Amino acid sequence: MKSLLVKILISTIATLTLGIASGFSTIQSIKDWYQFLIKPSFNPPNWIFGPVWTILYVMMGISFAMIWHASHIQKNRAILLFTIQFIFNLAWSFLFFNCHLLGIAFVEILLMGYFIVSTIISFYKINKVAAYLLIPYLCWVCFATVLNGTIWFLNK
Repeated sequence: MKSLLVKILISTIATLTLGIASGFSTIQSIKDWYQFLIKPSFNPPNWIFGPVWTILYVMMGISFAMIWHASHIQKNRAILLFTIQFIFNLAWSFLFFNCHLLGIAFVEILLMGYFIVSTIISFYKINKVAAYLLIPYLCWVCFATVLNGTIWFLNK
């Protein structure tokens, strides 16, 4: 049990740190560029993104730790899928906010969604709770995909 708690702590700190770093890299763009884009009526207020992502990154860290701690033949594949989707997660912010590549970011977030689903399926085979912890993340990314696509369409 102690080993799992240590892994949860390490994984949660890692996902939060990388996620926060990614978020900080977008602050200037949100102030200078994003506020002037045409956005749909369902666009949430900017203040909501920090708390939502904090919760999601904590859940992702716990989920990852549960898989990392497991003894299962498919563990390495599951960790690889998690890593791939997480790289897509971090890259999306850079593409969308820093590079202003709305269309490329849209394609990228579609790929991220695919890898999140693949990760959930892979995690489910090892630890159902770890898989369930990623479902809110998938839901948020699905919403973000619609939002990204709509913003891209409105600002062509």
